[in-house]
Amino acid sequence: MQKPIKLANGSLTSDAIQSYHDNGFLTPIQAISSERATHWRTKLEQMENTWLDNGLPKPLNSYKRVNAQCVIPLAYEIGADPAILDVVEGVLGPDILMYAVEFFIKEPHTRHVVSMHQDLTYWGLGAIDGLVTAWIALSPATRASGCMDFVRASHKNPILPHADTFDDNNLLSRGQEIQVDVAEEDKVSIELQPGQMSLHHGLMIHGSGPNSSDDRRIGAVIRYVTPDVALESGEKDFAIPVRGTDTLGNFLHYDPPSGYFSAKDLATYENIRVQQNKAQAAGAARELVYDKEA
Repeated sequence: MQKPIKLANGSLTSDAIQSYHDNGFLTPIQAISSERATHWRTKLEQMENTWLDNGLPKPLNSYKRVNAQCVIPLAYEIGADPAILDVVEGVLGPDILMYAVEFFIKEPHTRHVVSMHQDLTYWGLGAIDGLVTAWIALSPATRASGCMDFVRASHKNPILPHADTFDDNNLLSRGQEIQVDVAEEDKVSIELQPGQMSLHHGLMIHGSGPNSSDDRRIGAVIRYVTPDVALESGEKDFAIPVRGTDTLGNFLHYDPPSGYFSAKDLATYENIRVQQNKAQAAGAARELVYDKEA
């Protein structure tokens, strides 16, 4: 395991920021304590037990995997955590919007993978610098449990061609896979202990393998954007301001969830999914799949 990146009063140093821009990622960062990560895991698993068969309009996995910040207070709590935002500010600057929160979970001894891809491929935002993904480990993310692999400096590429596989074992909505051969020796394994996180650029080529360990591999994944990011179509997108100000109007703001799966929040969730699918489902041969058992 790598030693955690040194922080200066909870913030990234100039050397760490330069490393992010050079490599397209930064890891591991001890943003929160392992105890806090364990607390969040406990709350997540309590929510799973409570809501799994509770008559939700969509399968619970859909809400965990897409825009969880709309309907799951824990997702918003993690994404708005000041210690995490202190780190993200070093990359994005003082004005930060929460674009999406997802829980990526691989159950023990399962074959689910995430194929090598670039996050920005289908989001309609273009090849931008103003989006960063924070991946927080709520359980150990190791090679055995299917941690992420990054291709160093691959964020300097444009958006590269991808193909939709719709593979049942692929956790991505389209099974999207980059149409470039990635040699095993070019992959950097991003192992994280609970409470540690990585940051990566929206154009970073990355993926992850199956979980052959005895524990769940649980990652809380937050997408942050700057206010100047905008849909290429010129339409409005959605985000929650979490630090600084947004005076540009590219994003429609909405309130954090008032409780777990309230009627109002479910309506907000559905509206955002319908609008975002206009960009994210463009060109797909089949309906996107977000509710795979992970």
